[in-house]
Amino acid sequence: MQQIDTLSRETSSKHIETENILEVSHLKKTFHIKQADGKKGLLRAVNDVSFTLKKGETFSLVGESGCGKSTLARTLLGLHPSDDGSKIIFKGEDITNMPRSKHKQFARQAQLIFQDPSACLNPRRTIRQILLEPFKIHKIKNGESKIGELLDLVGLGTRYLDMYPHEMSGGQKQRVGIARALALDPELIVCDEPVSALDVSIQAQVINLLEDLQKQLNLTYLFISHDLSVVHHISDRVGVMYLGEIVELTTRDKLYEETQHPYTKSLLSSIPETDGKSREKIILKGDVPSPSNPPAGCRFHTRCPSVMDICKKEAPDFIQTDNDHSVACHLFTK
Repeated sequence: MQQIDTLSRETSSKHIETENILEVSHLKKTFHIKQADGKKGLLRAVNDVSFTLKKGETFSLVGESGCGKSTLARTLLGLHPSDDGSKIIFKGEDITNMPRSKHKQFARQAQLIFQDPSACLNPRRTIRQILLEPFKIHKIKNGESKIGELLDLVGLGTRYLDMYPHEMSGGQKQRVGIARALALDPELIVCDEPVSALDVSIQAQVINLLEDLQKQLNLTYLFISHDLSVVHHISDRVGVMYLGEIVELTTRDKLYEETQHPYTKSLLSSIPETDGKSREKIILKGDVPSPSNPPAGCRFHTRCPSVMDICKKEAPDFIQTDNDHSVACHLFTK
């Protein structure tokens, strides 16, 4: 992904406040499923996840497909109810499983950018109608005068207002999706794999746009991706997820330079070499276990190249190993 190297990295000019805009404690999400043998079972998509998000920063969640990143994001936004014991604090207010009467108010402050722009835009509506919908839902009267500004803000223009989604490229449709997310002046935006469905040549443009908008509007991002090249450029802090749990959490620079968890090391080793540095390739054996039947002990032990006996029996605690660096691994707790 060499094109991503052209991304700007002026993160020092970002305004990150000390206050937490989001505090997540012991978040759990379990689904009731029917197993292959016809019996009912439980799928633990998110298992006891905790983190904070500061106003103005970009916190990224990264991991393989199926690790629970998107489920976590949708649970935070109230699209899935969380399990008992979970706690979500947004701007000092407990919004855990908020009633529907409050959800509409919360939706104005927290928005979602979807992965596939083609799937999230109604093909039977014009861009004008798509952008006006949030204003109508929330009964805001200045929508018609603002939608042109939104398109200008994302690098398009009013000439796109009467187009239909099928008349636009993937990158243009994702810009419309970003414009729609900005319509209600939110403070928090969840970016769920926002560039994975785009051509590589377009990804850098959209990432740069998101960074520019963050600085201009003082936005806070929860950024979800499986692509560590993208995450490296946009993040301030990164949480690495495996099978529903965060196994390592630290700043972007420490994650790439002082990697601790064996799973994170394997993910980083898969990044294409564009900086001239050679990396040892770590090939994990076996498949990701099913979240409906996770292994005992450490959930990663069935694939871990550094597995010990204790890993098969006891789940490691999530401990702080350094300033701004925490990990769940028996290599650091034994």
